[in-house]
Amino acid sequence: MPTDPGPEESSESTGSIKDLILEQEEAASLIKNRALLEPNEIVDEERIVGRDSQLTDITQHLRVAISNERPPNLFLYGPSGTGKSLIINAVCSNILELCESRDIRFGVIQMNCQNVGTLGSAVYELARKVANDVGVTVEVPEHGIPNKKKWRELYRLINEHYDTVVFILDELDMLIGRRDMEEPAFSRLLYQLSRAGSTDEITSQVSVTAITNDTKMMENVGSRALSSFTPEDVHFSDYDANQLREILWAREDAFHEGALSNDVIPLAAAFAAQTNGDARKAIDLMRTAGSIAEKANADQVREEHIREAQDKVEKNRVLEVTRGISTQKKLCLFATAAVARETGGAAKSPLGYRVYQYLTGTLDADQYHQETYVNKMKELTTYSLVETERKSQGPHSGSYLEFTFGENPNTIIETLREDSRLKDVHVDELRAVVRAQINK
Repeated sequence: MPTDPGPEESSESTGSIKDLILEQEEAASLIKNRALLEPNEIVDEERIVGRDSQLTDITQHLRVAISNERPPNLFLYGPSGTGKSLIINAVCSNILELCESRDIRFGVIQMNCQNVGTLGSAVYELARKVANDVGVTVEVPEHGIPNKKKWRELYRLINEHYDTVVFILDELDMLIGRRDMEEPAFSRLLYQLSRAGSTDEITSQVSVTAITNDTKMMENVGSRALSSFTPEDVHFSDYDANQLREILWAREDAFHEGALSNDVIPLAAAFAAQTNGDARKAIDLMRTAGSIAEKANADQVREEHIREAQDKVEKNRVLEVTRGISTQKKLCLFATAAVARETGGAAKSPLGYRVYQYLTGTLDADQYHQETYVNKMKELTTYSLVETERKSQGPHSGSYLEFTFGENPNTIIETLREDSRLKDVHVDELRAVVRAQINK
């Protein structure tokens, strides 16, 4: 009959865990500063490279705050991982310090809109962030009151505590709101915030910076919001391989001296450049490769560790994105990736739909019309997993959408097959079906 461990046995067990922790600490001899290998870490300005033009533009626009003037609204757009949040945060941080030295009450309130469902939730979240910034509490409840009262509370907090405030709305295009509203929630939020200075309810100066990966977001902004927002546009293009190398070299001291072989940074930059020039991915590759090398008790991070990290990072990202999407979206994505795998990275929508029909028939799943398939794929562009471009088949043959992938289509297929509902798809038979459709 089992008995509870005595004091001596418990102490010994605890000691063994501590020993294991200390052994692992001793083995972790390659990475010196893990914070520098966190993609979203706010780094010192000397580590910011490859974005001189954008840094100059944003500084020029926002610098008027140190003279207690209202900065213009900004629209920062470009692919994920191209430095949008990094640059605006670095500039605002410096302006905040200068304003403090001049007794100007300047505030920076940042909100990521990805997980904010409705306009009311967004307004309350902004009020909560303002309250936290100035050390007070929100005096209205989050639920059960009209949005108008939430706006009044936000305005009250701004008036009492700031001369000027900059709202940074990251991933703003993700704030859609209720589907039965004609105008998306992000448009209504932009309208209210950008016109705040012209109302009697607010006396402080308000500036809004909208950040998005979606270059066409402004097409969905209502006319009222467009006329009041009128931002200065700053475009962030993909980093090229040379810029990515500079970014990684600027964080090389995250590792101990001599811990990186000469080919590691160029290879990590090359991998990231192949997939949309994402600096976050390049940094994440270095972190993952370092952990893999430490786990293997290697004396250096080498090329093979970067290659292993590339496979792991791709699979982790795809798994994270696909874990929460619906079965129908998974089927659409699976079919389209299967086509792209055979064609070298791109899939025409009619071809993808025919493979989707095969999949739904094989799995005895609901089968949607081609228009719905296309809409499901277009919705997946918000996850930065797939991109769409309209192509023409000729003057008399109409047009189609072409889907391209930011990740390896084979990685997407392998990840999706971890879903039990997709395990019944026979790999060789799927390839045969796709090739037959391509050769039609």
